[in-house]
Amino acid sequence: MSKVLIADDDRVSCRMLGGLLAKWGYHPEIVYDGTEASRELMKPNAPQLAILDWMMPGLEGPEVIRAVRAARPEPYIYMLLLTSRGQKEDLLYGLDAGADDYLKKPFDPSELRARLRVGSRILGLERRLVSARETTEHQATHDLLTGVYNRDTIIELLSQEVSRCRNEGHKMSVLMADVDRFKAVNESHGHMVGDQLIKVLASKIASPLRPKDSVGRFGGEQFLILAPNCTLNLAMVTAERLRARIAVEKFVIGQCSITVTVSVGVTVIREEVTDARVALREAELALQKAKKNGRNRVEFYSTPGVTSSPASASTASA
Repeated sequence: MSKVLIADDDRVSCRMLGGLLAKWGYHPEIVYDGTEASRELMKPNAPQLAILDWMMPGLEGPEVIRAVRAARPEPYIYMLLLTSRGQKEDLLYGLDAGADDYLKKPFDPSELRARLRVGSRILGLERRLVSARETTEHQATHDLLTGVYNRDTIIELLSQEVSRCRNEGHKMSVLMADVDRFKAVNESHGHMVGDQLIKVLASKIASPLRPKDSVGRFGGEQFLILAPNCTLNLAMVTAERLRARIAVEKFVIGQCSITVTVSVGVTVIREEVTDARVALREAELALQKAKKNGRNRVEFYSTPGVTSSPASASTASA
């Protein structure tokens, strides 16, 4: 049932109009001045249909419409003016304020009902357009298989974070995770099973992260995790938990029960890291070290000549 806001200082007219709307299957909400109408239409769950009298205490109908249009363009509210004014310039003024339609008093109930139906159709179209736009935007920034960010987007986010760290002096850790021996999974079970495994793994990787962290599919079976305001020690602990969680789980894909492991490379954005490409290269080098040292393990990038392990972080495989 669609909610309709009725704003009119004539309480008798409000009751009559509210009765009509209820009879037609709408849920009327009534206020008696323009200021209250504006307040109600600004709320997050505001009615998307509104019938506003032109002359009201506080704000007049066109003023309410102008204020609502300026403050909240979405979701769209279909607003109809009721007026006893018949001059062309008055009607043009109301439409210019943002009114979708107007109806002269005294109005014909059947005409009002028809105009409300037009408003409902327009709102339905607007909702479909918004949904289509959001779907398009999501597809442009997210990996279609896994639902996490795609490669271009996660690299762009990394570039933004590198700039922010440089300008604000914050630290950020970068984790690159790669599924070990994934080629063998595809060869043993087929690419369709492999794709579903990647999809499940993406969810496993993303679920324990903090809300401010970001995860993207960097390539086939590789994922990039960005952890703002995260020290190397904390990033190593996070990576080790992720590695251990995946290593002990059996992934059931159709009729297949699969055990896989991941290797993770970790680096931290420092003052001398001024480019996202440098951060990516460091994460890749740390990942290569994890692969070289036996897979199913976490390694961190260390600058040449530095070999000590960060405190409270495990880099050994389980």
